[in-house]
Amino acid sequence: MQDFDFSTTRTIVNRVGAAQRLADLCRTEGAGRVLLVTDAGIVNAGLLDRVLPGFDSAGMHLGIFDRVEADPKDVTVEAAVHAARALNAELVVGFGGGSSMDVAKLVAVLAHPGSRQSLEELYGLDNIRGRRLPLIQVPTTAGTGSEVGRSSVFTDEAAQRKKIIFHPRMLPEIVLLDPELTLGLPPQITAATGMDALSHNLEAYCSNSFHPMAEGIALEAMRLIHMYLPRAVADGSDLEARMQMLAASSMGATAFQRGLGAMHALAHPLGALYDKHHGLLNAILMPYVLAANRETIEEPMSRLSRYLALPQAGFVGVLDWVLFLRRDLGIPNTLSEIGIDASQADKIGAMAAIDPSAASNPLPLGRDGYRALFLAACEGHLLER
Repeated sequence: MQDFDFSTTRTIVNRVGAAQRLADLCRTEGAGRVLLVTDAGIVNAGLLDRVLPGFDSAGMHLGIFDRVEADPKDVTVEAAVHAARALNAELVVGFGGGSSMDVAKLVAVLAHPGSRQSLEELYGLDNIRGRRLPLIQVPTTAGTGSEVGRSSVFTDEAAQRKKIIFHPRMLPEIVLLDPELTLGLPPQITAATGMDALSHNLEAYCSNSFHPMAEGIALEAMRLIHMYLPRAVADGSDLEARMQMLAASSMGATAFQRGLGAMHALAHPLGALYDKHHGLLNAILMPYVLAANRETIEEPMSRLSRYLALPQAGFVGVLDWVLFLRRDLGIPNTLSEIGIDASQADKIGAMAAIDPSAASNPLPLGRDGYRALFLAACEGHLLER
């Protein structure tokens, strides 16, 4: 008999204008002092203008921490925790992309008055102890799914290594999915974040662990991405496509509690070493990882090809779909096209082999396997067949 655990967010609201309810929902959670964690780009784009009036009219005290970077560092997390403690925050809001929401999760844990843990003590699986502050997540991109994820990723600046914290206690009370917040995303960011959502669902679907609920969620999410990602990239004002991609993104992070795989095992060290967009890295790596895992994923790829009604059935049909989708979205074929060369192949292979995502890849690769996979993605071997 095979067992599995399943955790999910208490309330998810997917609706045009949902973000305007933020202040009321904070008050419903019993909070009068709220720290909102975001980045300077969100502030400069005016996206907070949709939610600030609600806090003013409710007479609530809102603090804004807007110093989150694209790949948040441990020092940024510590600074955000300090801001929450100085405010005596009673609730934390993550507002923005995956980085802001990942930082917000850790702030909610570490800034609770009863917390006695350090950031380093949380690293790994199920190491959070005690209670946390209430948490509401509001994504402004459709890709990471961090709003419903049980993990948080940050960079240990001294070690130049991405670290991951897993615990279901980081699931928020409320998620607000508002497609209006994603309308201003340029096509290249829409494409990269959308491919990130695909990578989450595809790796969860191919994972070596048993989890029928996560597998079913991932399968339907990939159908949504198949239908709506090209539309969202072609017409950024397409609200229906934006809404469906937000749903698919959240579904991906729900599904990947089944596990991820080699895409993420490589993308994590590459992001730490080269400071490249996580979704773009996954998008470039995707076909190379599929090819490397082929011997173990023929059957699920056959089912996926039928579910998506692809022109060709089986593994080749799915691989061709991924290649065509990348081409249509303007995704580069190789890592070398974004400035990543093979000079650190040994280091990257070793880092990928011990990344937590490697454990659930359908085929054990080891450091030599990851080194070879990285080199293939640098040199475009797959595309030379």
